[in-house]
Amino acid sequence: MGESDVWKNELDEERRHKDDFMARHRESPFISARVPFHELRYFPPDTAFRVRARLERLPVPAEAYLRTSRDGSAVMRYLGELHFTIGKSAVHLRLYHAGEGVGTSVFVPFRDSTSGRDSYGPGRYLTLELNESDEYDLDFNRAFNPYCAYTDDFECAFPPAENDLPVAIRAGEKVWAADKNPAAPSSIMIEAVAKYRAAKSGGKPAPKPSMKVSRSSRARPRARPAKAARKAPASRAKSRSKGSGKAPRSR
Repeated sequence: MGESDVWKNELDEERRHKDDFMARHRESPFISARVPFHELRYFPPDTAFRVRARLERLPVPAEAYLRTSRDGSAVMRYLGELHFTIGKSAVHLRLYHAGEGVGTSVFVPFRDSTSGRDSYGPGRYLTLELNESDEYDLDFNRAFNPYCAYTDDFECAFPPAENDLPVAIRAGEKVWAADKNPAAPSSIMIEAVAKYRAAKSGGKPAPKPSMKVSRSSRARPRARPAKAARKAPASRAKSRSKGSGKAPRSR
């Protein structure tokens, strides 16, 4: 069995485990929110979307705020940029650490030209473990949706504008439900805030929601709890931790 076959078998097994987790585990967003589950959808495995990336670190990690699905902000440590090539395009993505409790796990939120069509409009995630070499195997076949792609019960962080890729990443998880696929982070935020304000006003017409990102909401994304689950780094709506821990450094 060749290396490519081993990789594909591992990928298929991970996806089966994730379906099992989503369908049965009490921490699944489908179970906790009582949302009917059907199998997750993926692009076919494609080795063209496994690339080597080089991390160019900032001299000092910077505090960053990512807009969330409830018009809040998730507090991150921006560590630097991953530089790589997709096809003939040289691109880069910002890499973030979520603070205390996630160890050396970091995450890369991104959008691409499939977002809002075949994949979840507000964006998808990749997770990595920091290493000494700052060289990474970036496998977009393992890109996954945040929990807010399945249910409004969860708050998740959206990619910054700098992480909009000008290419199509036809790999990883697809949109879960075509009728629940907002075109962009702004559209889901506007809809969520409108619903909240309408409910608060007792069903009266809601005023136009503000596009301003509130820094009073400190929803910190969570790293995946287990390999089989590959849980999106997303906070429960009722959880409001500060997430202000410094990012670990590998050197």
